[in-house]
Amino acid sequence: MITTVTDSMARAGGRVLQAGVGVLAHLRPAAKPLHPHGEVHLALLRRHRGATTGAAFLDEGGTDEVVVRLSRAVGLPEKAPDINGLAVRIPIALGEHADLLLATTGHGRLTRFLLAPKIRLFDGFFSTLLPYRTPTGPVWLGAKFAGAATWQLVWARPGTDWTPFATLELTVESDRDLLLSFDPTRSTPPGLEIYEWHRHLRAPAYATARRSRTAVAKPLRGLEHPRYE
Repeated sequence: MITTVTDSMARAGGRVLQAGVGVLAHLRPAAKPLHPHGEVHLALLRRHRGATTGAAFLDEGGTDEVVVRLSRAVGLPEKAPDINGLAVRIPIALGEHADLLLATTGHGRLTRFLLAPKIRLFDGFFSTLLPYRTPTGPVWLGAKFAGAATWQLVWARPGTDWTPFATLELTVESDRDLLLSFDPTRSTPPGLEIYEWHRHLRAPAYATARRSRTAVAKPLRGLEHPRYE
């Protein structure tokens, strides 16, 4: 019964979010209705071995070359607070990737569930806001800028503090914003799964954003470097 109610509420919320993205895309035609402008970097993701969540991405060590995009959600002027986004594209197999999206939120056990507008792209704490499912229960992921083009990635259980599991080191910055399209509901890092209610809540809005981008951005095709696709 609880699952049915949660699923119904998520579907209703997903329709609201989808409508909001559609309205924004209509009022402001752009290659990306949300996060219209950003900075794209190559980066090294260095994961430390030691966690016991049952999710390989968190528990097993390793180094991956990833793509990072930092952006402002609404695209407000730089002096105005906005929800900042940190998107990471992670290779998981030949020709395949997973997307990890984080936004500025609070850092505490309760405030991590609240979006927190910031002025500068690197300000504040970033989190996934919604949990991932692992074999041992739900986890949230977070990130905090540590200086010198380095981010510390962390994870947490409900009601627990954050535990570091990786560093993200920005290396090469693209000379232009490649307008990458990220969707964390389509593919996830190894061992992390999307709850169905999570998918129902967010997937429709991402689909609408992709359709809007396709309609507006056709003249831009071919400008993207293959390495970032």
